[in-house]
Amino acid sequence: MPFEETPKPGSTPSCADKSGLCELVYDQTKSKWLAESSYWLLVKPVTILVIIVVALIIRALIHRAIDRLIKHTVSDNEAGGAMLRPLRKRLPTLSAPSERRNQRARALGSVLRSIASAVVFTIATMLVLGEVGINLGPLLASAGIAGLAIGFGAQNLVKDFIAGLFMLLEDQYGVGDVVDVGEVTGTVEAVGLRITTIRNSGGVVWYVRNGEIVRVGNKSQGWAVVNVDVPVGFVSVDQATAVLQETADAFANDPDYADDFMDPPQVLGVEQLNADGAVLRTTVKTSNEAQWRIGRELRRRLTDSLERAGITAQLSAARMYIRPANGEGGEPGPGGPT
Repeated sequence: MPFEETPKPGSTPSCADKSGLCELVYDQTKSKWLAESSYWLLVKPVTILVIIVVALIIRALIHRAIDRLIKHTVSDNEAGGAMLRPLRKRLPTLSAPSERRNQRARALGSVLRSIASAVVFTIATMLVLGEVGINLGPLLASAGIAGLAIGFGAQNLVKDFIAGLFMLLEDQYGVGDVVDVGEVTGTVEAVGLRITTIRNSGGVVWYVRNGEIVRVGNKSQGWAVVNVDVPVGFVSVDQATAVLQETADAFANDPDYADDFMDPPQVLGVEQLNADGAVLRTTVKTSNEAQWRIGRELRRRLTDSLERAGITAQLSAARMYIRPANGEGGEPGPGGPT
């Protein structure tokens, strides 16, 4: 009985326990070099190719899901619910923020797609490096230390990015809104993940870092209240209140402005007292876009009504004083009383 040849120690290829193809080639050819070459030239490239293809498929599926979510959100914003239609007919500006919500949805979709791509390709790269034979332990440790150093050096950038992301998620403001962010008040022209561009009433463009915004006052969301304080002097408060209320009611019933009023205007009464007499406050609840137009027109009409009622003349008479001649006591000068 012939003796079977026993393989010499170390003659078995190192890839025999990793790939069946490597072992098969070695069994057929008894060539260690050819077996190992088949492993590195066939098995490894195919494995890496499979990883890349799977990563691309996963990325495409995630992007498609995000796009469908954004498309569904945009379509809902444009269509609107049946319950909100009567309110939108009464207040057209409530439908205007839908465009802002669409922009916000698209911006969030872009951010989510970028994050998904970064995560998928990072994992795929790590898997490919592992297949090539690179030890990922020291690499990950070095990356962690480098990330910590970059985090300390770019903490303001990270702060701005996170603040901008939450501003978009929470819809604190959007393009076209009039906002007060502390030192700057104006119209938002652009909203980014790092900075917000605001143009004030003087035409100056301000670039505000999102991380520096501590509080935001949005004057363009939902509805607004216009308060007009009118001095009426020491005339009858009831008379002045009746004149102001009649004028405000006529203004609310004007066909050119009726759609901008959400509630009937009210004259609240005496807001304050000063040396010139009483100050009455008139308040109007209106749409956010019409608040400045309504405020200017309401002031004009209230001023005209007070003048027609003679209250303005009484207010001017209350401020008259006597100027002595030559700055001393005695008879008035040639100009008479002033």
